Amino acid sequence: MRDINNQHKANRQRFLRHLGRQGLWVALLVSLSLAGGTLGFHDLGRQQWLDAFLNASMLLGGMGPVGDLGPASGKLFAALYALYAGLVFLIVAGLLVTPVFHRVLHRFHMEDEKR
Repeated sequence: MRDINNQHKANRQRFLRHLGRQGLWVALLVSLSLAGGTLGFHDLGRQQWLDAFLNASMLLGGMGPVGDLGPASGKLFAALYALYAGLVFLIVAGLLVTPVFHRVLHRFHMEDEKR
């Protein structure tokens, strides 16, 4: 019985480590995307840093831009960044769900072996 508990604890630690590692990748991707979006809105949209950060955050969060997007280059950047933000959302969801889905598949596999 003790062996099973230790194995279960080791599996849980490995799962949490995997989930944490995926969380770090998500944090890196979101941080880089937010920095790139802020820079793009600042340079191409000719917005102040805070407004550029707000627009990048809102688009990355799926809300949409806030206020005037500036010249045509800013509007074009906003459109392309919105498409990019949609892809980032899907990637982030996949990265965070993968360890959970993997653990569920292992559970089903272990139940099949017990039968």
